Amino acid sequence: MIKRLSEVGMTSDMAYGAALASIMASIVIWVLRRGDDTAHAERFGIFVGLWAPTFAILGQSLGQEEKSISLHVG
Repeated sequence: MIKRLSEVGMTSDMAYGAALASIMASIVIWVLRRGDDTAHAERFGIFVGLWAPTFAILGQSLGQEEKSISLHVG
């Protein structure tokens, strides 16, 4: 899967950026919760925040793949 993501152009920087975006989106969702169903917004904010570790792990794996490719090419 990591090799395929690398082949389609995803980089480790993109994955780390997605992790950061997930954290920021989670905070924004939590801060902007309004209306009668604030519990739903809080749960959704937590759900979005839980994506960050997955993106960070993908970033680490993609970084290893990038190093592997540069060792074989260089």
